[in-house]
Amino acid sequence: MNIAVVVVIFTVRNGQLNVLLIERAAEPCRGEWALPGGALRDGESIHGAAVRKLADETGVSDVFLEQLYTFDRLGAGRADIVVAYFALVDVERTRLREDLEWRPAWHPIRNLPPLAFENERILALAEQRLRNKLEYTNVVYSLLPERFTLTEMQGVYEAILGEPIDKRNFRRRVVGLGIIRETGQTRKRGAHRPAMLYEFTSREPVTL
Repeated sequence: MNIAVVVVIFTVRNGQLNVLLIERAAEPCRGEWALPGGALRDGESIHGAAVRKLADETGVSDVFLEQLYTFDRLGAGRADIVVAYFALVDVERTRLREDLEWRPAWHPIRNLPPLAFENERILALAEQRLRNKLEYTNVVYSLLPERFTLTEMQGVYEAILGEPIDKRNFRRRVVGLGIIRETGQTRKRGAHRPAMLYEFTSREPVTL
């Protein structure tokens, strides 16, 4: 049985949720875009393959990474089973490969090219899982720097949800959840009052 691992890698760029895609340089589906993935190596675990692909494509591995779903054969792929993961990365920490072949690039979720291997099925499931996790986890810790303002955090939520959020309700909710705390530091904002900087109480997955 041939098993492949695919990783949906999300980030937030320019106020929009983006996903990393790879332009295929070989058949099947040469020239089309697809999610990062590949076959298991000898002696490699499924999770180990997901960690490897994440690190290969972004240069980071100490971020949120979770198994999403297991699919039977997808599209024109050669794998009998495709195990999908999804990950969240702060774009400022990533370092994409500069290869011209198998070229990686960030794409806004709302403006995707046609995808190979029925990857749109995987992506739709990953996006829904991510939205659901905003309700009961600290999942966005991987999308923000170590210290951030509540406005920056709200912008990440809005990018994921694809809609604006009431500022006062958002602040009341996230502070009340206990997933963030004040650092005692501020950041200047031009002529405005300096903004308080926050940090996550844990930069590891926490279920509320």
